[in-house]
Amino acid sequence: MQLVDTHVHINFDSFQADLDAVVLRWREEGIVRLVHSCVEPAEFPVIQQLADRIPELSFAVGLHPLDVQERWGLSTADEIRSLARSDSRVVAIGETGLDFFKASNYEQQQEALTAQLAIAQALDLPVIIHCRDAAKPMAELLRRFWEQHGAVKGVMHCWGGSVTETQWFLDLGFYISFSGTVTFPKATQIHESAQMVPSDRLLIETDCPFLAPVPRRGKRNEPAYVRYVAEQIARLRQVDLDQLAMQTTRNACTLFNLALPALVSADTESLQFASQ
Repeated sequence: MQLVDTHVHINFDSFQADLDAVVLRWREEGIVRLVHSCVEPAEFPVIQQLADRIPELSFAVGLHPLDVQERWGLSTADEIRSLARSDSRVVAIGETGLDFFKASNYEQQQEALTAQLAIAQALDLPVIIHCRDAAKPMAELLRRFWEQHGAVKGVMHCWGGSVTETQWFLDLGFYISFSGTVTFPKATQIHESAQMVPSDRLLIETDCPFLAPVPRRGKRNEPAYVRYVAEQIARLRQVDLDQLAMQTTRNACTLFNLALPALVSADTESLQFASQ
């Protein structure tokens, strides 16, 4: 069985001490590709260094909506565009999006998102969309962009919206990705959305180190745990796990233009992450 974790942050400090062991665990669980999301362009060199050492790692470049207030400017858009062009391992722009949970800089977030959508469209790359407490304005912005500039492809990552909201983004051509939150017993809304997404638009992720799934809830999340996400969605959709794995892997490869690698060696001698 092969799985793709379509959203990770393994550059974060919580992975520094044992990243070699983390890599071994995800390989043992059959995770053959990972897409590393970027929350700000300054992370890009470190993510590149990780990908130099981990052949199954591809990545995105972008600016997270919660970093917009401090880091957004016209030069930021130029930097994202330049970085995306500089490395063939860049498979997406993001993560970008809207987060209205605590922030109030609504117009600035929308400006930054629109600029990153334009970059993605110009480079023929998908966007990785973060959307929290902003489904309606997000859908409206994407529709306006579509009408004015044409469609853009992408994924609503770590999705937690209602069935109605999910359909808005499916209608816009987006993939929907579910994280460890789909394993939470009381996450009824997420369960319902996971059941209704068409099989050819379904993706899985960890969003590690955040949102560890049951039975690892409350601990640091890691890519190996994407298997729990796949198992839960297979149960919800009443399909065989191998079938779910095959479909979501195919979907990830289609959206991010990934080639499935040969089986990756689990030899720790060539990793040496913790000492880097």
